[in-house]
Amino acid sequence: MNKLALDDLLQRSLREDIGFGDITSEAIFAENHKSEGFLLAKQDLVLAGMEVFARVFALLDHQIQISPYYTDGTLVPKGEKIAGMTGCTRSLLAGERVALNLLQRMSGIATHTRRYVEAVNGLSTIIVDTRKTTPGLRMLEKYAVTAGGGKNHRYGLDSMVLIKDNHIQAAGGISTAVQRVRNQGACFRKIEVEVENLQQVQEALSVGVDIIMLDNMPIQMIEQAVKMIDGKALVEVSGNVVLERIAQLAAAGVDIISSGELTHSVKTADISMRLS
Repeated sequence: MNKLALDDLLQRSLREDIGFGDITSEAIFAENHKSEGFLLAKQDLVLAGMEVFARVFALLDHQIQISPYYTDGTLVPKGEKIAGMTGCTRSLLAGERVALNLLQRMSGIATHTRRYVEAVNGLSTIIVDTRKTTPGLRMLEKYAVTAGGGKNHRYGLDSMVLIKDNHIQAAGGISTAVQRVRNQGACFRKIEVEVENLQQVQEALSVGVDIIMLDNMPIQMIEQAVKMIDGKALVEVSGNVVLERIAQLAAAGVDIISSGELTHSVKTADISMRLS
C-alpha cells in the first residue's frame, strides 16, 4: 500500500468522524486517563488490515501501543483476541470507529476471497478482483483480496488495455478496436478483450489478443469457447460469478475467474474493540 495515500485517506476519515472533537469522551475522561483493551473476533475470519488499524491510532496519538497477535492473511477463530492495545482513553475512543470500520471491511473481503480460493484448490485457475470497489477505498480493498489469497486484476484504467462491450460497440467491432490500440503504440502491452458469444471469440482470436474475457456466458458456451481458444490466449471468465459457480467454472478449464462480488457486496467481518 502507498503510505502517503494511506495517511491521506485515514486523516480525511478521522476528520469526517471526529469533527471538532469527541465531546462525549472529552467530558468523561481526563486528558491523562489511560486504558487497556483488545480486539475480539466474533466470527471465524481471515484477518486483513492490521497495519491500517494501527496507523489510525498512530496518526491520532503516537503513544498508543497496538500489539497484534495475528498477521494479515491468517485465519482467526471466533472468540480469539486479535490484538491488544494501551494508551490514552480519549485517543482510543476517538479512533475506534474509523479503525474498526476499515479493519472489518478489509477482513470481510479477505474472508470471502478465501472461500473463493479454496473452491479452486488444486486447480491452476486463479481468483481475481475487479474495479467494482468502494470509491476511495480501492487500495485497501484490493490489498484485502490478496490477504485472502486472491490476485488483483487491473488497478485502474491506466493499468492495462481491456476492450469492453462499449468500446467494441462504439468502435464498430473487435478488430477495429484492437487495431486502434496497436496504432497508438500499445503493441508492447498485453491486450484483453471482453466477448459475449462464440463469434466474438473467433474475432478476438483472429487479431491475436492476449486474454479473452468470457462475459456472462452459460457454462456450455464457456466450455466451447475454451476449446476454441485452445491455449492461444489466456481465458478469463466474468459476469454472474458467485461462490456457488466457482468450482464449475474452474472445471471448464478457464485460467482466471474475476468477481466483483469479492469487493462490492461482501459482508463486513464481526470484530469488536473492548476497553477495560
